[in-house]
Amino acid sequence: MHAGSLLAAVGSFLHARAQNGHWHLRIDDIDPPRAVPESVAAIQKSLECHGLPFDGDVQYQSHHTVRYEHALNRLNEQGDLFYCVCTRAMLGPTGSCQNACADKNQTNAASASLRVKVPPDTFITLDDDFLGSQSWHLGQQLSDFVVRRRDGLYAYQLAAAVDDAAPLATQVTRGSDLLDSTPRQVFLQRRLGLSSPQYGHLPIIKDQNGFKLSKQQGATAVDDDHPANNLRGAVRALGQPSPPSNLKDPASLLAWSLAQWDPSRVPR
Repeated sequence: MHAGSLLAAVGSFLHARAQNGHWHLRIDDIDPPRAVPESVAAIQKSLECHGLPFDGDVQYQSHHTVRYEHALNRLNEQGDLFYCVCTRAMLGPTGSCQNACADKNQTNAASASLRVKVPPDTFITLDDDFLGSQSWHLGQQLSDFVVRRRDGLYAYQLAAAVDDAAPLATQVTRGSDLLDSTPRQVFLQRRLGLSSPQYGHLPIIKDQNGFKLSKQQGATAVDDDHPANNLRGAVRALGQPSPPSNLKDPASLLAWSLAQWDPSRVPR
């Protein structure tokens, strides 16, 4: 974990615990070529060092392929899907198909992605836990998007939409860099007859060049030997009161921050 993912962990942990909720760990490992085998153990170690115990077992998206395939079958039966043979260079500025593949009855699944159609009159609105009222005219912004990639892997939007709607998932708290994904996932949940959780999007941490901290950008991992300092930084970035300096261990620091937790203070 880097500072940005720790902030998301701390924010979602405090937000869940403040409502006497459970806090679960899901590993989004649906892209095997990019997976780092030892990363899951490192994440769990960092959470433990920072006093962030998750409830239940670790959930792996790679174990959920049956539910993703079931979702695709339902979308296909409803006439929501089409095969697209466009390369990335052929797509429009929002990533939509520009080659009218939906009208060509493409059937070569081996070399095509599966896309879901978005009707032009599609509006998505929600009340974000931290950002307040959000609204998208999705049908104008996006005519379609990928739900299964050309290489046969399930797309993030489909997997997240299905897993976020799991029966015991009531809230999803994550970074605001994923805000633009939310209307697509809510759209899929509606088309699949699934209930949507309450979404909340936290601020992100950027590097000196203004880019979001990420593994792809080579963000430095948090130092597990100094968890109190890391937690103080995360709490401050979340707009919450700074814990007293005499609190040294993660459990005490988090307990104090939990008592002070105020979602309205989280920066927009």
